[in-house]
Amino acid sequence: MDYKMPTDFLWGGAIAANQAEGGFGIDGKGISLADIHKYEPDLTNAEISAKQIKGVSTEDIKLHLSDKDGYYPKRVGIDFYHTYPQDLKLLADMGFKAFRTSIDWTRIFPTGDEEKPNEAGLAYYDRLIDKIIELGMEPIITILHYETPINITTKYGGWNNRKVIDLFVKYGKTVLKRYRNKVKYWIAINQINLIQFEPFNSTAIPYDTVDNYSEAAYQAVHNQFIASAKLVEAAKKINPEMQIGTMVADSTAYPYSCDPDDVELALKRNRMEYFYTDVQFEGEYPQYALNYFEEHHIDLNIQPGDLDLLKNCTMSFLAISYYYSQVVDAKRNTMDPASVVKNPNIKANPWGWGVDPKGLYNTLSQNWDRYKKPIIIAENGFGMYDKLEDGTVHDDYRISYLSQHIAAMEAAMKDGVKVIAYLAWGPIDIISCSTAQMDKRYGFIYVDLDNFGKGSGKRIKKDSYDWYKKVISSNGVDL
Repeated sequence: MDYKMPTDFLWGGAIAANQAEGGFGIDGKGISLADIHKYEPDLTNAEISAKQIKGVSTEDIKLHLSDKDGYYPKRVGIDFYHTYPQDLKLLADMGFKAFRTSIDWTRIFPTGDEEKPNEAGLAYYDRLIDKIIELGMEPIITILHYETPINITTKYGGWNNRKVIDLFVKYGKTVLKRYRNKVKYWIAINQINLIQFEPFNSTAIPYDTVDNYSEAAYQAVHNQFIASAKLVEAAKKINPEMQIGTMVADSTAYPYSCDPDDVELALKRNRMEYFYTDVQFEGEYPQYALNYFEEHHIDLNIQPGDLDLLKNCTMSFLAISYYYSQVVDAKRNTMDPASVVKNPNIKANPWGWGVDPKGLYNTLSQNWDRYKKPIIIAENGFGMYDKLEDGTVHDDYRISYLSQHIAAMEAAMKDGVKVIAYLAWGPIDIISCSTAQMDKRYGFIYVDLDNFGKGSGKRIKKDSYDWYKKVISSNGVDL
């Protein structure tokens, strides 16, 4: 049976404000967590990953805030704050139907606890969202994408403090009301499940301020669940047609072998990944998660009314980021999501991310079977060291990766999975989230800047630019 993609399918791409905008300190912008992410060229990728998993201390924060010599790339980005009209035009010329970005909390409430929003920040997003719409693209907006104000950390201790719920909801309601008739799809919190891989980005908790970091992190997630549910509650009143979704990074795992111990570990690991969406779609804490919390001495502060709110204000859609798959071996791995082994059956990019298109088919199918909720592929892309030659980048490796993953998506859709959007990550080169480097590139458009922000800033179309343009114009037929 031939399968045809829906005619209203949303082809597009995604970025984050903190990785692209720059504009540090302009128009009243405050300091976010991303603004203290220093580029450290002397560290290996493995060392950067280990440091990221460890998190950030209060001493680290003080050093970064007082540092006058270090380079902080996310304060500069690709200057999208000023170049967005030209950059969006390049994307629209590819035929983009949708564009995902985030609103930076610190542009609207610079410290997170002001009484009134910063009008200059709102005016910028007025212009940005209007331009997205003018160019024929559906804006898909993330309310929080690793842009928690640093003041939320230094003054309140991070997301494990329940006071942060109301501060975030005030910010969220501000933008929901502002763009009530312009933005239909809202992602409340980016990759809400990455508390073990990106603990500081996710929770804003310095690791040296709590005795039981796992407990504090899961408390932070609970508070984010409540904040998200409150935004769903608010959206129903502001404009019932708005949809609020949750987002996870696919971190499910294959068993290394058919050894029952490997299968059992993969099952238990995967359930604790589905935990986040189980709560936000089913509206209750599953028993397996409660058992896990008891076994690991995690005692959550769940207030009266929290569970009713979660039950009554579930999320409308699931946004997924997918880059690679993972494998677990019961002899070598634990329940820690960062504890994995290499898959000997697939190849990896220079950062160790295994290329596995069938993993996308798997996660789309598993999530649809579990929830029957519309899915947005909010991120999918291939980071690589691109080489500029002959006035362009011959990125066959990117075309190969994306074409295989789009084919896997279409196979899942043929089987009944309702995917409504495919958003390639970083369609124009931006700063890497994890390593803060520029030369880990994902884009269809090369940006002539190096790891220290030096270069012409010129935008150059790669080979993949014309390829993705054909994919969109053929509605996924010509891969």
